[in-house]
Amino acid sequence: MNLRNWLAGVLALACLNAPVAADGLLMARSDKSFPEAMTVLQSAISARGYTITRLQQVNENLERRDYKSDMYRVVYFGKYEEVKQVTAAHPELMAFLPLSITIFAEGDESIMVASHPQTISEFYPDAALKPMFDRWEKDIEAIMDEVRE
Repeated sequence: MNLRNWLAGVLALACLNAPVAADGLLMARSDKSFPEAMTVLQSAISARGYTITRLQQVNENLERRDYKSDMYRVVYFGKYEEVKQVTAAHPELMAFLPLSITIFAEGDESIMVASHPQTISEFYPDAALKPMFDRWEKDIEAIMDEVRE
């Protein structure tokens, strides 16, 4: 799937008010400007006990694909002990951690996109992991809801 098709799908679904799940993603639109949404996003992540591990700018790669925006970030976050424990027991989950939410500006609004934890659970059906995947889903939805409010 190319970037334009992906963004078109994201934008179409982001028109809905609540976080929605589609194609393995959770998505939400906020009427907040990018700087305000970014501040609230970071605060909402921290309020749920997560540590932000990295803020990644991806503008240069997008510009190579003719997408112009200086307001596009990937926010990586996790709980150190949880990540340490789960990857010790299931090293194959390292590829999915830390969790992340992509946020970008669309006009005066902001759009958030995250991988749906239940998609990961399809690949790792261990019953012991289900509560963690469920919590991640609830936390990501609550974070997105907070940014939308």
